[in-house]
Amino acid sequence: MKKQFNKKRRNSQELKVRDNMWLENKNIHSNRLLKKLDQKRYRPFRIIKEIGQGAFQLKLLEGWMIHNVFNKDLLTRCKEPNYQRQHMELALPPTIINEKEKYEVEEV
Repeated sequence: MKKQFNKKRRNSQELKVRDNMWLENKNIHSNRLLKKLDQKRYRPFRIIKEIGQGAFQLKLLEGWMIHNVFNKDLLTRCKEPNYQRQHMELALPPTIINEKEKYEVEEV
């Protein structure tokens, strides 16, 4: 029975303080009209502190009004790109005015 269980068992990620992690958008509500058009993961955040066995405190952006402790299942390790071409610049976070997002357009 142990052999069958271990076939589909995967090793947990070794997460440490100061690691950069992608945050899954699973239980985060955004102002997007359609969830399928929203980002699958939010930008890499740094782990500040480990809380218990499976929870981690992240350093979130200032405008985010959500609790900053997340389960390890919602975190994915941020892998650095192998080549310079793969590097993408992170989009700037929106400015939040009266609890509504406001974007500034640089060019069309």
